[in-house]
Amino acid sequence: MKKQLNVGIVGYKFMGRAHSNAWKKAPLFFDTPAIPVLKVACGRHQESLTEFAQNWGWEETETDWKKLISRPDIDIIDIALPQHLHYEVALAAARAGKHIFCEKPLAMNSKQAEEMLKVCEENKIKHYLNHNYRRTPAVAFAKKMIDEGKIGRIFHWRCAYQQDWIVDPTFPLTWQLKKETAQAGPQWDLNSHAVDLAHFLIGDITTVSSLTTNFIKERPIADEAASGSLSAVSLGSEMGEVTVEDAALMLVNFKNGAIGSFEATRFASGRKNRLTFEIYGSKGSLVFDLERMNELQYFSRDDHDGEQGFRTILATEAAHPYASHWWPAGHIIGYEHAFVHAVVDFVKAIEEDTAIKPDFADGLKIIQVLEAGLLAAETKRQVSL
Repeated sequence: MKKQLNVGIVGYKFMGRAHSNAWKKAPLFFDTPAIPVLKVACGRHQESLTEFAQNWGWEETETDWKKLISRPDIDIIDIALPQHLHYEVALAAARAGKHIFCEKPLAMNSKQAEEMLKVCEENKIKHYLNHNYRRTPAVAFAKKMIDEGKIGRIFHWRCAYQQDWIVDPTFPLTWQLKKETAQAGPQWDLNSHAVDLAHFLIGDITTVSSLTTNFIKERPIADEAASGSLSAVSLGSEMGEVTVEDAALMLVNFKNGAIGSFEATRFASGRKNRLTFEIYGSKGSLVFDLERMNELQYFSRDDHDGEQGFRTILATEAAHPYASHWWPAGHIIGYEHAFVHAVVDFVKAIEEDTAIKPDFADGLKIIQVLEAGLLAAETKRQVSL
């Protein structure tokens, strides 16, 4: 009989559901070396917490995260909270010897991130930062192709992460639009994913130039209940200041000589959650679009003259990482499956004492780039890392 790993999750909204699904599905589709047990769900509001726990199969509930962390029967703390709450919970979990599965972005600033990494390393626990897009089969296969030299020397990285959920000026002032709870806008929330992918696929960034802007400077004040929702609601005439940017653009130099661009915005009408990247090299190119997440576009300069062009690789066959554990070739998978892949790799890292990426060290590097971008926009100069 396989060993069990008891999981305690802190947070039960959007990411709480995504993580719960992953913990449940991982051992059903993959031969995990241990079985995750949905032991305790933790949140502030007992009624909605109880409903969440019953729906997803969590055995117990707790409204005090400190009590959860102190329990000797908990092996893993899953932090499915907004970023301003990561720091305190992660430090306590690490000091209690719990392995940590944490949502992105890692922290509110690099100082917090440095301490979180230091405490995790001192206590020798596994720490994973959930930049889940690395684990879509198409992106994982793109990494394999790059490592095999299929596109040669990389010249260009072009990335955009576009959403449109705050275009309406009556959308309320939620926590995502306040510096004290979000640190920044799409530069933090969206570009954290984009920078992680760039680090994963291209390499380290050495310099950053940036531009940020606000399109709507005041919004209706939201109450606590509304602040957790991304649905537009009217809350009366009282207005509050938006203290984060609405859009951010970055231009970067990579250590390997490539150059890159990043666009992150919540004002791209018609784009609900579109993440795209393009990579251009001396031997070929790769293009990915999250809205078509099972596909990877590949161009090879080695193809015969007259036959060159972008081809579509459907990343659903056994040759593509993770794909063989799901459905027959040609049957697509979705957004939630990347979370399952992360859980599988995380459980394996715990049981086999191996590394898992991205970890808090990667999270620190990402935040350093994001901070450099904000500083570059503020000072109107290039910032070196």
